[in-house]
Amino acid sequence: MEVNQILHMNKGDGKTSYSQNSQVQGKILSVAKPIIHEAVLEILISNNIESMGIADLGCSSGPNTFLPISYIMDAIHAKRSSLGLQLSPSSTTEFRVYLNDLFSNDFNTIFMSLPAFYNNLKQEKGPEFGSVFVSAVPGSFHGRLFPAKTLHFVHSSCSIHWLSRVPPALSKTPAEAAGSALNRGKIYISKTSPQCVLDAYSLQFHEDFSSFLKSRAEEVVGGGRMVLSLIGR
Repeated sequence: MEVNQILHMNKGDGKTSYSQNSQVQGKILSVAKPIIHEAVLEILISNNIESMGIADLGCSSGPNTFLPISYIMDAIHAKRSSLGLQLSPSSTTEFRVYLNDLFSNDFNTIFMSLPAFYNNLKQEKGPEFGSVFVSAVPGSFHGRLFPAKTLHFVHSSCSIHWLSRVPPALSKTPAEAAGSALNRGKIYISKTSPQCVLDAYSLQFHEDFSSFLKSRAEEVVGGGRMVLSLIGR
């Protein structure tokens, strides 16, 4: 079975769930907040947008899921307020928000959180802010996910370092691996991993990230922006 069909963060909100163990990811998001604001403002300055496409790739589920979307809405609201814009519902931008993760992600928990997100948005920004349409797009971000030229802003945090598959050089059959376990007992690079393991992971990441960029190049409009945060060595 393909990795993208079985891999997911722990579901629900129990002690071992991703929702209860994602504080570090939340801190990384807070560090990226000013960068997200800057990128969104650059889009607003250079484009006259009636319907803005926003995608969060690798959204998972839990308290962090709506953080980047909230940051984006905060930036837009602050910009409008600084300009003293008085907008009617008919003149505001519509926002198409796409939350993406793998097929087995806990999207049910996300959907159950949507009413609270919408209510908070209306209370904080007012009914004239504009319509926000949130939907889920399951699938691997290593390939195409959206129609051509439909996105203005793409965000991804703590996700792109996940590979699309086990590096081929490490996925030997039992017979081939007999006597030559290159990374025994591990699914990651460790201090004891030989150089060939590092090379295999590096090669696979290069392939995956190239595919990611090619796919987004088809989907993002001219003048669009991406903010990507990922773990490195």
